[in-house]
Amino acid sequence: MVARLIDEDPEGAYGYSRVALRLASRVAAVREAAGFAAYANQKYGEALAEFRAARRMTGSVELWPVMADCERGLGRPEKALDMAGAPEVQKLDKAGQVEMRLVAAGARGDMGQLDAAIVTLQSPELASSSVQPWTARLRYAYAEALLAAGREREAREWFAKAVEADRDGSTDASDRLAELDGVAFVDALDETQEDSDGAKDDSGSAGEGDRD
Repeated sequence: MVARLIDEDPEGAYGYSRVALRLASRVAAVREAAGFAAYANQKYGEALAEFRAARRMTGSVELWPVMADCERGLGRPEKALDMAGAPEVQKLDKAGQVEMRLVAAGARGDMGQLDAAIVTLQSPELASSSVQPWTARLRYAYAEALLAAGREREAREWFAKAVEADRDGSTDASDRLAELDGVAFVDALDETQEDSDGAKDDSGSAGEGDRD
């Protein structure tokens, strides 16, 4: 239920995770699920504690990047950067290493080191033309870093590249690209409601005039 609800109903997922913890707190998968549920609800201290517990049980480094991001959430970007340079990172698979790079760049940005954030994201994975599961998010983060540094033209180029790679809509790169191009989206339902309200007002005014 945590996995089913976490994207659409993070509070509900968190509630189920607390029940699971009461029933099976010594199961690593339960501690990990509880960590992600807390993370989704921005309860970063709680999430970090659960991830640490899961790591102690399994000995795996898989959760290292999200643990570092919890440090960011707790206002400790320096700690996140320390974790980005730790030996554990070398044990991560390619996806984990890319995730760690994203966290490190975010930490640099948190500290106001905008140029360093850009450099952190520059990597063979960013330069590659092949599309991997992490490609859209990596390109999006790079575009965000460029935009934060005032390099709007380059940011637009990378938001466009993120759109090309974002096959499942995991980012809002298309919206960001439209914003940079000055395109404004109008909700058709809102327009219909406004037209309907306007018609009612016009009808009401005419009726009052007839009565006069």
